[in-house]
Amino acid sequence: MNGWTGTILRINLTSGNIVKEPLNMELAKKYIGGRGLASKILFDEVDPAIDPLSPDNKLIFAPGPLNGTNAPSAAHFDVVTKGLLTGTIAASSSGGVFAPMLKYAGYDLLILEGTAEKPVYVWIDDDRVEIRDAKKIWGKTVEATTEALRKVTDDEASVACIGPAGERMAPVANIMNECGRAAGRTGVGAIMGSKNLKAVAVRGTGAVRVADPKAFRELVLGCRKKLAPGTGGLTKYGTDMLINVMNQVGGLPTRNFRESQFTTADKVGGESLARDLLIRPRGCFSCPISCGRATRVTNPKYAGVGEGPEYETAWSFGPDCGVDNLDAVTKANYICNEYGMDTITVGATVACAMDLFEDGIITVKDTDGLVLRFGEADAMLEAVRKAATGEGFGQKLQLGSYRLAESYGHPEYSMTVKKQETPAYDPRALQGIGLNYATSNRGGCHVRGYMTAVEIFGSPVKLDPRATDQKAQFTITLQDMTAALDSSGECLFTTFGMGAGDIAALLSAATGVPFTEEEFMKIGARIWNLERLFNLKAGLSAKDDTLAPRMLKDPIPAGPNQGQVNKLDVMMSEYYTLRGWDAKGVPTKEKLAELGL
Repeated sequence: MNGWTGTILRINLTSGNIVKEPLNMELAKKYIGGRGLASKILFDEVDPAIDPLSPDNKLIFAPGPLNGTNAPSAAHFDVVTKGLLTGTIAASSSGGVFAPMLKYAGYDLLILEGTAEKPVYVWIDDDRVEIRDAKKIWGKTVEATTEALRKVTDDEASVACIGPAGERMAPVANIMNECGRAAGRTGVGAIMGSKNLKAVAVRGTGAVRVADPKAFRELVLGCRKKLAPGTGGLTKYGTDMLINVMNQVGGLPTRNFRESQFTTADKVGGESLARDLLIRPRGCFSCPISCGRATRVTNPKYAGVGEGPEYETAWSFGPDCGVDNLDAVTKANYICNEYGMDTITVGATVACAMDLFEDGIITVKDTDGLVLRFGEADAMLEAVRKAATGEGFGQKLQLGSYRLAESYGHPEYSMTVKKQETPAYDPRALQGIGLNYATSNRGGCHVRGYMTAVEIFGSPVKLDPRATDQKAQFTITLQDMTAALDSSGECLFTTFGMGAGDIAALLSAATGVPFTEEEFMKIGARIWNLERLFNLKAGLSAKDDTLAPRMLKDPIPAGPNQGQVNKLDVMMSEYYTLRGWDAKGVPTKEKLAELGL
């Protein structure tokens, strides 16, 4: 077997049964692996209408066929389940070394079913697979859990685990691996907690074979050369370099999207982080980009060492909360990593709470005496701590901004799509990213069709961010591209130099299965439509393909995009038509037949 290992590991936590199944090669050819293959299995085996916390929901760790090879930046895997935060299909991506390690142990997928009677963790040591008692590590933070498990398993084991937030089944909970990498979005950590599963530790000593080593090597070297010109800034400054870029173009959401520019944005930007906090860049497995940041805060008030913050994290705790204290922002990031929480959702939820407080909808009686005003760094940090522990007002903060705002009768203060917080690109300034948010299959998300590439960076072409022309077609293209990319094991950032044809060629040389660029993109469309069908069966509809009212009705008050709102209605009907969906957003029989669904 080349690229794929040929084996799926299925563990039933209720019965304790551990089964190794052969990979269905027909499905592998149709869905590649990773996000696509796992989504197909979830669709076939789980009722989309199920309660996400039900034992009948499944949690799938899904690497792709390029994981474990030396393809550039091929370190990403997806965690696929029905998400708690959104109620949609969830495919939350993470990097690090977990995916290659799972492949080296011999598995293309890890499927977790049922619910353990008591807290457990799974130990995978090549062929040996065990369900072990997790009583001694339940309640521990992510770093403490990782250290404890490496002591009793192997020093080089890769550990994917939940923190206390996941144990409480908080909708903001994520799954962390290697302490600083996160499958962050849609509340996947809560699903892991509902199964009484604290962690998965894996050690693999095998290898991933490729079908044509010579061709594969030449392709890898060629792709690395293509990546070099477009990723130097990420290596030097990390993703946080986007703070100043987005602020300059007037698309940096500020104070819960009240504004789109932040006067002191540079204080929390990548250049300041590199100057003041950076220890060294950090990369995932086989990554020539190394966009990760190993950082240290020496200020005693906020002291700590860890990984990050990334751009969305620096934004959510920074400009979105009106805070320009980089030490405090970084400390908030460390807390989220330790307790296992999605930084986008937590930061945006605190910003939402600040907005509610500023307008008098909530008071100190609601916030345990905390004065939650924009710009108050210490108040922001205390709110993050409360969300992390679930104490007092933290019981509401841990639910995410939609449920928080809805509980006070004002869901319009939540900047979400399908109850998931929209990231750090103002859709009033970037029309295409707004369409991408609204149509995302997992709620507000920028990495499911990164329209910022064409609207800001001009990759592969430059489109006017304020115009609606061509946005539907490019959104679809990038969404399909990303769906297939996620299934291969590659990182989104490879698209800054590599195209669909490059990844298709890598897959062909690795697996021995001929993937053309056209077939690669068709697989992406197949995955996207399958996810859409899951969500429709889960009860979602076209009415959920929308943005927060503020994005559609409240013009940007100042800056280069003053007066702009998102013109979603102009783009949506064209999007549905080009997708091959009817006016209600349902894929037509003809489209499903075309895609083999």
